[in-house]
Amino acid sequence: MAAPVGDDVFGDDPSVCALQRKAAAMLGKEAALFVPSGTMANQICIRAHTEPGDEIIVEAGCHIYLYEGGGYAALSGVSIRPVPAELGLLTAEQVRGAIRPPGGLSHFPPSRLVCVENTANRGGGTIYPLERLSEIGAVAREHGMRYHLDGARLFNAAVGSGVDVARIAAPFDSVSICLSKGLGCPVGSLVVGSRVFIDRAHRFRKMLGGGMRQAGIIASAGVYALEHHVDRLAEDHRRAHAFAVAVAGVAGIEVDLAGVQTNMVYADVSGTGQDAHLLAATLAEHDVYVVAVSPTHIRAVFHLDVDDSGLESAVAAFASCA
Repeated sequence: MAAPVGDDVFGDDPSVCALQRKAAAMLGKEAALFVPSGTMANQICIRAHTEPGDEIIVEAGCHIYLYEGGGYAALSGVSIRPVPAELGLLTAEQVRGAIRPPGGLSHFPPSRLVCVENTANRGGGTIYPLERLSEIGAVAREHGMRYHLDGARLFNAAVGSGVDVARIAAPFDSVSICLSKGLGCPVGSLVVGSRVFIDRAHRFRKMLGGGMRQAGIIASAGVYALEHHVDRLAEDHRRAHAFAVAVAGVAGIEVDLAGVQTNMVYADVSGTGQDAHLLAATLAEHDVYVVAVSPTHIRAVFHLDVDDSGLESAVAAFASCA
């Protein structure tokens, strides 16, 4: 609350500028832009990379396709080519196969942008291998396409894989990162890329209503998080794996442990005979809050507000309620 502030719409809030410089430096890019939400960050990037009538290629379970209100169509006027992939991780071959043939541009929308999500939410919080990201980027370049990373959990991917975030971000034309998930901020995300791209993104942030004035009081939380909350993500990963192993031992619950790579656990509760939504409501009565993503599956996410005692309480609640 004591952060120095200015007017970020005019680019003169010192705390916002400090956050943007720090994020750009960490990811090895020229510039960054502070925005209110991860959804807005992704939608700004799609709008900045495309023109109406273009098509973007994504994994079928990704956030951009499932959880952003159809913004790609409403805000950018683009169609989407969703490609199902194992554990939510696209391959270069799958991307190549989804690209529209150049000779059919009068019939097909031109393939303009490839978007990948790292970690992959619906894959279970899975991490893209660095080589695979480079291979997909090479396919995009070969076909004159742009390449965007939905890095809402990029730092989870970096900590989980032991690879520096700048190496992960290197092949991409744009990256979005979320400050309000594992990093623990109250609000905010960032778009990171070249200076030319960020200048263009700034216009679309304004157009979408994302220009904030004295935003330094929330941007300063982002600076703190980038300085103090990255390495500790390993604690969330440890607890998530311990939880997954314990819950997998509860009768009627199945967990694909291969998909538990960071801070998320997806549990198939169909064997309990309960609808996942009803089970989630029962768990909430025990102060254990999860999301039912289907009638059969529950998602649990570990973060800095869940300590070891919270882990123990969650395991006990699942054992008693399932």
